[in-house]
Amino acid sequence: MGEKEDEMSIGFIGAGKMAQAMTRGFLASGIVAKERITASAPTSQSIEPIKTFGINVTTNNRTTVQKSKVVVVAVKPNVVPTILKEVSSCVTRDHLVVSIAAGVKLESIEQDLPPETRVVRVMPNTPCLVQNAASVLSTGRWVKNGDGELVKKLMKSVGSCQESSEPILDAVTALSGCGPGYMFMAIDALADGGVKCGLPREMAIQLAAQTMMGAAKMVLETGRHPGQLKDDVCSPGGATIEAMRSEER
Repeated sequence: MGEKEDEMSIGFIGAGKMAQAMTRGFLASGIVAKERITASAPTSQSIEPIKTFGINVTTNNRTTVQKSKVVVVAVKPNVVPTILKEVSSCVTRDHLVVSIAAGVKLESIEQDLPPETRVVRVMPNTPCLVQNAASVLSTGRWVKNGDGELVKKLMKSVGSCQESSEPILDAVTALSGCGPGYMFMAIDALADGGVKCGLPREMAIQLAAQTMMGAAKMVLETGRHPGQLKDDVCSPGGATIEAMRSEER
C-alpha cells in the first residue's frame, strides 16, 4: 500500500512559490503537521519565505530526502536531472518521488533515480498559489497501490486533481498550464471595455474577474455545457447575442 497519512513526512526540493503554495494547502487541510514537512533551497535567503510556515528547512537536498517519505521535486525543469543525480543515493523504495516540473517525463526521472523508484508526475498550474489549482497526475511504472490516490489527495488540498496517462500531459500543459494566461488576457480585455464605457479601472477589473470566476463556477457546479450556459445569457435581440455575433465574425 502507499504511504499512510499518519506516518507521512513530506519534503520539498525547491522552496519557490509552488512549494510555498502546496505547503500552505497541506497545512490548512491538516493532511500533515508542520513538523513533518522539510524544504531545501540553495541559500538561506531563498529558503526564508517558506520558513515562515514553521516547517523544517535546510540548504542540503540530501537531508530533505533523508527526512521525508514523499519527496516533491519543485525546481525548474532544466535543473531536475542535476538534482536527481545529487540525491539519488539517498532514495529508496520507501520514498515516493513527486515531480511538478513541466515537461520532464516519467521515464527521464526514473532513469536518474535507483531502479524501481516510485515516481508520480503532476502538472499543476499557477492558481495553486490561491488554492485553486487544476492539476493532473500520471503514475510511473513502479508505484505501489494507493500512491496515485495519496498524491491526488495532497493536490486536492490546493485545488482540483485528476489522474490520467502521461501522453496527455502535454495537452494538459497547453490547456490548464498555459490557460491562466488566456484568462488574465480575457479579464484585461473585459476591463478595458468597461473603462472605455466609463468605469473606473479598479471597478472594471473587479467586475471582470468576479464575472469570470462566477461563470466558471456555473460550469463546474451545474454540469451543463458552456454553450448552453452562453445561450441562457443571450436574450433574443439583446446586447449579449449582438456581442457574440460581433466576436464570431
